[in-house]
Amino acid sequence: MVTLVLPRLVDVSAASRRSASVTERNVAALRSVYWLLLVSGFVEPLLYLLSIGVGVGALIGDLTLPSGAVVTYAAFVAPAMLASSAMTGALAETTFNFFGKMKYMKLYDGVIATPVQPFEIALGELAWAMLRGSAYSAAFLVVMVVMDLTAPARALAAFPAAVLVGFAFGALGMAIATFMRSWQDFDLMSSMQFVLFLFSGTFVPAEAYPAVLRWLVEVTPLYRAVHLIRALTVDTGGWSWTLDVLYLLAVLTAGLLIASRRMGRLLYK
Repeated sequence: MVTLVLPRLVDVSAASRRSASVTERNVAALRSVYWLLLVSGFVEPLLYLLSIGVGVGALIGDLTLPSGAVVTYAAFVAPAMLASSAMTGALAETTFNFFGKMKYMKLYDGVIATPVQPFEIALGELAWAMLRGSAYSAAFLVVMVVMDLTAPARALAAFPAAVLVGFAFGALGMAIATFMRSWQDFDLMSSMQFVLFLFSGTFVPAEAYPAVLRWLVEVTPLYRAVHLIRALTVDTGGWSWTLDVLYLLAVLTAGLLIASRRMGRLLYK
């Protein structure tokens, strides 16, 4: 029994080190401009929160959530901005940058000449994306606490949820990037991303839509992300968020598997 288990543990440890080496390469390459990336990823959702959440919210007033909780419009919008920020940051790193490294820089052609495998490259790139995404999420949650849009304890609970959202969209974006043929394909992805941003319970509760459209909204990954973070930061709707966690874990697993298999085919052909 011991002889069967020990090699497997060694393989896992070696794979973790190889994945970490991919992450370390990205950190070393972008260390000098990292603070600019952090500012750019944080400012956009903050501007949406201030302009729509606070500005338009002054005209709308309070909202009653399905659980019966009454919140200000800014408190309703803020969790959606956090989820959208996690999505946007993860997709930017694992689609645009990942595609450039694989298709044009040919970075991974050199990497696979080492013991690093495609799945380990995918894990390393995803970990790098989440270093950025986690920094955005933490900073935005601090703003939410300062603006009294959530309690500190709820913000602490929402942080790992935001990280999970980023992981799920990062894996999904990486899988999508392996199907990209040229930079023009990103126009279609950007359009789809913007549609998700508008119609995922971001600014309007899903219950406000007609039944068929509401069903379409509620099966999208961004809606599940918004619902999860909103439940943790402002809602008191019990354990309904557990479905969101399972959904996002499924997206994460499927995205990683597809990305690693596609990378194997593209890099070894």
